[in-house]
Amino acid sequence: MSKIIATLAIRGAHETVNLAEQKIKEAVDAKGPNEAVAFPNTGYFLPVIYGLTGEKIEKVSDMERVLKIAKDLLPEEPSQDLWLPYLGNTLDAGIATLFGAEMIMALRYIGIGEPPVNDLYLGAADDVIMRARGVEFVDGSAPGFAAVVGAAPTTEQAVALARELQQKSLYAFMAGSTNGICMADQLAEAGVELGWDTRLVPFDPHVYGQIYSIGFATRAAMSFGGVQPGDYERILRYNKNRVFAFVVALGEVDPIKYAAAAGAINYGFPTIADTDIPQILPTGVCTYEHVVSNVPVENIIQKSIEVRGLKIKIDKIPIPVAYGAAFEGERIRKDDLFAEFGGSKSEAFELLRMRDMDEVEDNKIELVGIDLKDMQEKKAYPLAILVDVAGRKMQKDFEPILERQIHHLINGAEGVMHVSQRDVVWMRVGKKAVDKGFKLTDIGKILHTKIMNEFPAIVDKVQVTLITDNDKVHELIEVARKEYHERDERVGGLTDDNVDTFYSCTLCQSFAPTHVCIITPQRLGLCGAYNWLDGKASYEINPTGPNQPILKGETLDAENGEWSGINEFLSGASNGAVPRLYAYSMMQNPMTSCGCFEAIVAHLPLMDEETGMIYSGFMIVNRDYAGGTPFGMGFSTMAGLVGGGMQNPGMAGIGKYFLGSPKFLSADGGFARVVWMPSELKEQLRGILEAQAERSGDPDLLDKIADETNAMTMDEVLAFIKPKNHPVLSMDMLG
Repeated sequence: MSKIIATLAIRGAHETVNLAEQKIKEAVDAKGPNEAVAFPNTGYFLPVIYGLTGEKIEKVSDMERVLKIAKDLLPEEPSQDLWLPYLGNTLDAGIATLFGAEMIMALRYIGIGEPPVNDLYLGAADDVIMRARGVEFVDGSAPGFAAVVGAAPTTEQAVALARELQQKSLYAFMAGSTNGICMADQLAEAGVELGWDTRLVPFDPHVYGQIYSIGFATRAAMSFGGVQPGDYERILRYNKNRVFAFVVALGEVDPIKYAAAAGAINYGFPTIADTDIPQILPTGVCTYEHVVSNVPVENIIQKSIEVRGLKIKIDKIPIPVAYGAAFEGERIRKDDLFAEFGGSKSEAFELLRMRDMDEVEDNKIELVGIDLKDMQEKKAYPLAILVDVAGRKMQKDFEPILERQIHHLINGAEGVMHVSQRDVVWMRVGKKAVDKGFKLTDIGKILHTKIMNEFPAIVDKVQVTLITDNDKVHELIEVARKEYHERDERVGGLTDDNVDTFYSCTLCQSFAPTHVCIITPQRLGLCGAYNWLDGKASYEINPTGPNQPILKGETLDAENGEWSGINEFLSGASNGAVPRLYAYSMMQNPMTSCGCFEAIVAHLPLMDEETGMIYSGFMIVNRDYAGGTPFGMGFSTMAGLVGGGMQNPGMAGIGKYFLGSPKFLSADGGFARVVWMPSELKEQLRGILEAQAERSGDPDLLDKIADETNAMTMDEVLAFIKPKNHPVLSMDMLG
């Protein structure tokens, strides 16, 4: 650790303990050793001393015992800068400082020193306040407190700090000054209302007044945590884990402030400073760093929240429309439509990316391009939703799990419909929502609030960028597609046969109550957003969430892909509507679909008029293909037949990368039965499909598959594939 911090903290501790000794002597001389001493209206005596040592300070002479404890804790006063490779001596000096400061401040209440209370400063909180306010730290309505030491560079900055703390429901406990000015003085000058009711609490102009903050936290451990006086280990552990406090050091830091900060570190309360003081960055006593410095005033609260590991829960999303689960299944029909994005009518995508902490500005929501108010009614526009997240415990593997949440988080807004994901997203905004003032930036507010609230264990910051500029969306969609592909490649050598657990996904049951995705290593979710590893990671993040592990159980039919454990889970999760699944078949007991599938596979019977033979082929149509098909209907019409959570033999929704899996409808003949697909899908997946063709035993198969450029009816498909000797011509007909 830093030589300077150790040296100055120990010097400050000696100065504090010496002053306490002097004040005790002064009290004995002036009042006598039996003079009663206490903070007002508390049953906890001097709470820091009582909590950490069990000593009950009831009269001046009782302080002599604690003074000896403090002196015993003091390391030798340094004559030069010390190199201390660990925090132990400095932490001991910090505890000695707390004991000394508490005795100094208690003696003020019997007239030794400055008066403890005046028109601005409140002094120690009594037990009535502690119980009323302390419970807020237990139930989460107050996520933590900032012990603010010193003054901001300007009054305006002080007010901005106070407002930010209030917006985040944090208390500000103010004590300590810079050049004789405390932040409480600045707020009073600006006309800001102070007091417990506003959570802006001015304790004392001297830094020793922060002992009231530490005393408040110590009493919380004894009152709400059931910790017994004298059990210092549990007192400190309770505060580190339950009372999310931190020190905000504004302006010059002198030895006494260093010593007080060392005392706070014992409680797991780190110090974040706006000046260039030495840092203690390794973790240990505090959750993360112990001292972080040179943080700009405008960023100091957010940095403090990050360093403390504090999670801020926002109770209400600041948008002009209602929000809740009741709106998740809402449909926006054409008559109600104001504007739409994606689907088959414009480019749209969403991408969530993990970033370093210093790359993300929390709650920054930016729109690049025009907003809803400048759009033409019922027109389709491009849209990119970029969500950048950062967190101490965030992992790259968690990106697709959080990204998939965008679907149901946006759907919670009244008048907004969101379907699918990745680069096949489709979103509609209704007229009523726009009339109420809904903006695209409100999507950012939804995502910031809900991701922060629902994933506090891994996310500390969320920044959202929405783009409606056509050129920018077109440029970035390729970047997103590269990221999607890299994610899909992660499954590697895993197969359905070498794992004993699959994963469910019930995220879309608000749209299709009986639909359940079964995600296997060789069959990703039909939305295309989750593979088996994603399901595994999602369960790690949220064990009670939509992705649950399912033991396969007994293999009932290896060829069709049927297992007892999967059937049992499906029956329960679908309320009995789906008792049986063939994972590798579309013709019997197929997987259900909701509405988020990337593509549809349909049985396409081809009759040869000359021979009377009927061939059972497969047709694939992807969501962003807007043309007709040999089936006689487009994607949207077919989607109405396959969705809704019902098993519909002969037709199924799939994730498009399932086309490259060795298990792709293998019970029905697999990829060798594909006779038609849009040319754009061929090109998009060419590498994957060529490998699949090789695996099927016909390396030229992709060129034998018809598309919209050469066949738009069943007869035309047959006419195209016959001279090419497509393998379907020698396969049995499916019943």
